[in-house]
Amino acid sequence: MKKTNIKIFVVAFLALTSITSCKKKGCTDPEAYNYSEDAKKDDGSCSYDAPYTIPTTYLFNDANGNNTVNYSGQTERLNQLREMVVLMKSATTTAISADDLKAMFANTGGDGNGNFSFSSTKQLKDKCFPVDQTLFETWMDKLALASNSFTSQATDGQAGVLTSGTSTYLFDENGKEYLQLIEKGLMGAVFMHQALNVYFSSSKMDVDNTSAVDATNGLYYTTMEHHFDEAFGYFGVGIDFPTTIPADFWGKYCNNQNATLNSNADMITNFRKGRAAISNKYLSDRDKAIKAISKEWEEISAFQAKKYLQDAIGFFGTDNAKYLHALSEAYAFSWNLRYAPEATRRFSPASHTTLMNLYKSNFWEMTIADMNAIISELDAKY
Repeated sequence: MKKTNIKIFVVAFLALTSITSCKKKGCTDPEAYNYSEDAKKDDGSCSYDAPYTIPTTYLFNDANGNNTVNYSGQTERLNQLREMVVLMKSATTTAISADDLKAMFANTGGDGNGNFSFSSTKQLKDKCFPVDQTLFETWMDKLALASNSFTSQATDGQAGVLTSGTSTYLFDENGKEYLQLIEKGLMGAVFMHQALNVYFSSSKMDVDNTSAVDATNGLYYTTMEHHFDEAFGYFGVGIDFPTTIPADFWGKYCNNQNATLNSNADMITNFRKGRAAISNKYLSDRDKAIKAISKEWEEISAFQAKKYLQDAIGFFGTDNAKYLHALSEAYAFSWNLRYAPEATRRFSPASHTTLMNLYKSNFWEMTIADMNAIISELDAKY
């Protein structure tokens, strides 16, 4: 054998031996914080604990101790809907005006045309899912029209009120309680939609995260931090949730489904993780948190719809007031599934339309079989 061939053989043998016997060790799990693309053999060093501090409440400060959280605009909109609910509830004892509700919806004059107890530059209408703005105003018309019959007893074909125990409800001639459709519907069309589709979108998340917006005027947060905080604001809970449980909106229903979904811990933990990840520049963690929040928020609405359907079945034939009240709430929470982000939602637009069509236009005509069919559709997806 020629010397040249011998040298080539030796070099090749040594190279092969080096490759097979000296694989670089490290963490090979892409989910770990210390994942190494160069590692060929896992050495058991993978770490899954965040290499940054996640606070125990939704409270974040910059390096100088300045508070960087602000979602005052969202708080104002939650308060606007609260005051709309107060007016709508009065419709069981007096006729109310659709124009007043619409003025509050659009915040006419900065105070809902005198119907709000406070002034604000914010409004619900311009944050509402665009194609549904007219729908909600139509529902306001229907509620106001039904309120003209507050002295009548509701029956099939007759708007009016029904009482169960100490609770009184106003229904239209088809047994729909528009208070529930409007309140719970706006929880979806404004709060859920804005948080998941707007503030968690790439247009709001792929923004500056290096400097304070305006530290001179006390705006110590980055644009990205602020957008994430605004999404949290629409969830409507305090910074110590779930130590303190809200009496309304998504925080209330998150807690209602906690036994089934572990939703209290899931939601607040991911909100805190996502925000901490932004502040520490771990954007992949931010995206994981956003995905988890979006999935859980949708599930809260779906499971709440199912719960109200089960309640309606329990009251069917024995308590029309509670039956129609629960069915109206079930309808609203089913409706809200349309506001889940397209990338993760379980119902496509077509399948969601099919779901909603299972609710008859006249709730008096619904049967237990009809309600069980809707539950089956929800169970199939969730």
